[in-house]
Amino acid sequence: MPLNMKIAVLIASFNRKNKTLKCLETLVGQILPENVELEIFLTDDHSTDGTAEAVKSQFPQVHLFDGTGSLFWAGGMRNTWTKALECDPDFFLLVNDDTFLYPNSVERILRDNKNHLDKTQIATISVGATIDPKTGQVSYGGHKLHKEGKPQFYLIHDEKHNVDCDLGCANFMLVPKEIVSKIGILSEKFTHMLADFDYTLRAKKAGFNVVSSPGIHGTCTNDHGNNWKSPQTSLKERLAYLNNPKGLAYKEYLYYIKTHFPKDIPSSTFKLWLKTLAPTVYDKFKKV
Repeated sequence: MPLNMKIAVLIASFNRKNKTLKCLETLVGQILPENVELEIFLTDDHSTDGTAEAVKSQFPQVHLFDGTGSLFWAGGMRNTWTKALECDPDFFLLVNDDTFLYPNSVERILRDNKNHLDKTQIATISVGATIDPKTGQVSYGGHKLHKEGKPQFYLIHDEKHNVDCDLGCANFMLVPKEIVSKIGILSEKFTHMLADFDYTLRAKKAGFNVVSSPGIHGTCTNDHGNNWKSPQTSLKERLAYLNNPKGLAYKEYLYYIKTHFPKDIPSSTFKLWLKTLAPTVYDKFKKV
């Protein structure tokens, strides 16, 4: 690693001013080695709650960009990442604006990333786990596939050691510039969800490592819940949710499956339609 290290922090925000400000506060408050510099880049997607104005006032050092109002998460992060490329950092650190880091989280994930690099001599994406402040359970982090060629996954995490994983949530994810030089940034095929899972899978296919970094790095509420509508909603609402980028994102999800799990296309297509047309049946069989 270089003697002097620059990390470009990448964030996207939309209409949750207080969370965005708290996230930035935890970033600015990081306890870092003297040779490490954080440069923060944020795309605010034309929020109407005063997010941009508050960021300008309270964190003038942040590179702030205005979105169109329809970028969603992946689009906002791509815009941020594109801007951050210009500063040629050593690492890119993806952070969700509702992730609140512990004071030593950046220093820890850097150290653990270096340890894994020294051990394997292969550039590595490090994914930091967060806990839900209400439940105390791990909310986001690294995931392992249950079976090769199948999209189902489970959270994987260890308190003391780096653990190999297949998928990573970008709530807190460190990406070396070597990987970006090889595979680029988040794919334009995704509007909101799945862009981070796609990215880590692409990195692994390109020969890089993806690991879950040891310990907990901050808090982030798990607000995903069921990704299908209840039977009490109308069919019209469920069909709209099927195609919604923040819902089932039908075309984008099937693109993801086709790209990474092509043998599962029939099963995944069936499940999407079952969630939409018969959510009670889907819920029943999901619990079996």
